[in-house]
Formats: sequence, C-alpha cells, structure tokens
Amino acid sequence: MRATDLDPILVFATSDKGGTGRSVTSCNIAYRLWMSGLDVAYVDFDFGSPTAGALFEISGAERGVTEGSGLHSYLSGAINEPVRLNVVRETDRTELRRDAPRGRSLVLLPGEIGGGEFGYDDVSVVRAATLLGQLMTEFDVVIVDLSAGRSAALDIALGATASAVLSNRKRRWLVFHRWTRQHVLAASGLVHGPHGILATAAARGHNKAAFQASMRCVRTAVAESDSTRAVDSAQDTWVKVQAEALQKLANKEEIGAAMLLGQTPIEPMLQWREQIILDNDVGARLANPSTVDAYTKLARHLTDPAIWDSSR
Repeated sequence: MRATDLDPILVFATSDKGGTGRSVTSCNIAYRLWMSGLDVAYVDFDFGSPTAGALFEISGAERGVTEGSGLHSYLSGAINEPVRLNVVRETDRTELRRDAPRGRSLVLLPGEIGGGEFGYDDVSVVRAATLLGQLMTEFDVVIVDLSAGRSAALDIALGATASAVLSNRKRRWLVFHRWTRQHVLAASGLVHGPHGILATAAARGHNKAAFQASMRCVRTAVAESDSTRAVDSAQDTWVKVQAEALQKLANKEEIGAAMLLGQTPIEPMLQWREQIILDNDVGARLANPSTVDAYTKLARHLTDPAIWDSSR
C-alpha cells in the first residue's frame, strides 16, 4: 500500500515522433517525483523499443527483459503478473542507489526483448486496466511510457482508461515534442487530428472536453537565450523571427501556452548519453543546473492540482 496521502495519479507519456525526448524526460520526472518523497511506478509501454531499463542503468534490462516475463506476455494473457524491477536494488549506478530516499519505491515494469508491437484487443485492454488499477493502490504516481505515434499502446491506454476500473481515476496525458515547426505540427496532429488522441478517446467512450482538460504539452530541447547567440546581426534577426513564428504556430495549432506544462532546455550530457541526471552530475559540472530545475518543475506541476483544476 502507498505510504502517502496523495490521491494517486496515472500519467501517460505520448509523442507523435520518436526522438522527442519523451522517455528520457519521463524517466527523469519519475526520478524527481521519487526524490520528492513519492512512490513511483514506471510502466514501459513502448512496445517496439522498451529501453527504460537502459535509462535506469539496469544490466540485463537495457532493451527489456526476456520473453515470458514482461509486459508483452502479461498483456497477451500468457502470464499472470509482469516482472517488477526495484530500481534501487537493480541499477548499476552507485550514486542512484546512494541517493535513494528512505522508505520510498521506484519500480520499473519493463517490456520484453524483441517483443515488438501488437494489436489492440479486449484481452490487452482488460489486462492493462487491471494492472494499472492495481498499481494505483500501491504507488502515488504511475507513469506509462507509450510508443510513439498512433500506436497499439495508445489504443490500449485509451481503452483501459475508459473502462470502469480507471474511468474515475485521476489521469494526466503528456504530449512531448521538440520545439521545431515540424514537431509542433506533428504534435498538433496527434492531439487534434481526425485520427488523433481526442477523436480516438471520444470513440472509446471518453468525454472529449474532460479528456482535453487532462492533456498538456512538454517541449523538449528548447534553446536557452544564452545558447542561441548568433554569429552576426542577420542571423540573430532570423533566429528571433523564427522563435516568434513558432509561438504563433503553436497557438494556432492549439498546443500553445494554454496547453504547456513546461519545457526542458538543450542538455549537452543528454546529447551524448541518455540517462537520469542526478544532483551529483550538476555538482561535478557534467550537467546544467537548468536541466535539473526543469525536471523538478515538471514533477511539481504534474502533481499540482491548481495547474490541472483551473479553467482553461
């Protein structure tokens, strides 16, 4: 059972494209929630590429666990319970183990090596709803990392959350995208398109307005002002024009400021190695303080009722 009084939250991490930083940002948010004193479960529904184990640096689970023990086998009905990996006990990263908050859990439910994508069916939906409902009795926050795009993972999540088991539970949907014209258009299509999340959610039985109120965007790898200094005045002017155009485009595509939960800056460490960024990394000047600040702020906003319950 959970050790806090927080009303449990079920979080889905989505993106229209790969390479948006969805998984690395979600894992870092999970870590920051855990360090703040919450029990957190991370569920790897990125069926085609279940690599959350690599982000948590768990040997033997970098690309998922062996067939017959993970989420693929559970959702297909082959096993009764998927394996759970206690990150503190399983991680190879000494600093992560040393910094663990006493009495709090961070658990990974991995996919399977070579499991691949599979189709939407009633068995997978019922099993997903059962699993996520159970996890919400044990953890304060359950983060489900979905495959990119309009995938089976997204369909299963939409079907499961429409079921009686989860329909009245607190849910958040985060849409990750990079801060470029292409990614803004793709993210808008994922949310508002004719076959996007909102349309599919309504088809699965969700109330469209209530569902939309549960959605926010997370912009990743956003250039900070001091890292976009142009080499000459013409380039500087061009950069400013493009930044303004992006803001206008995001507002036009209905994923602008009103839908923004937060953003993360460009982080050199993550350009070379996707991982959990610890305070020790900042102390050693390997990572930027602004990156940790961004993850901490996203974690705080995720659990702040004022941000989600206010009228939009």
